[in-house]
Amino acid sequence: MNKKLMKSIKDAHKEKHPKKKHRKAPKGDEKHHKHEKKAIAKAMKHKNVLGAGAKKRKHLGKKDKVAVVMKEFSRGTLNSGSGAKVTNPKQALAIGYSEARRGKK
Repeated sequence: MNKKLMKSIKDAHKEKHPKKKHRKAPKGDEKHHKHEKKAIAKAMKHKNVLGAGAKKRKHLGKKDKVAVVMKEFSRGTLNSGSGAKVTNPKQALAIGYSEARRGKK
């Protein structure tokens, strides 16, 4: 097939199947409302004592719990159930998912 014919076939295909416009995902904290931002900030303020962070995270939603746990991990204040400091990001995610599964209590 010659180049002109191939080009016309491609153009016809593009007319039938136009590119879909993708919606932009919200950046950073734009996906949270003001009261959710305050709750997350409040959950991040706690003493570096065993169990203090988990108590503060009780009132948060599932996504927020995972986000706060990962922030604590990056800050270096996340402890496991035994009291040891968490150094593995996979373990931090597991803790976040586990707490999110438990829900609000």
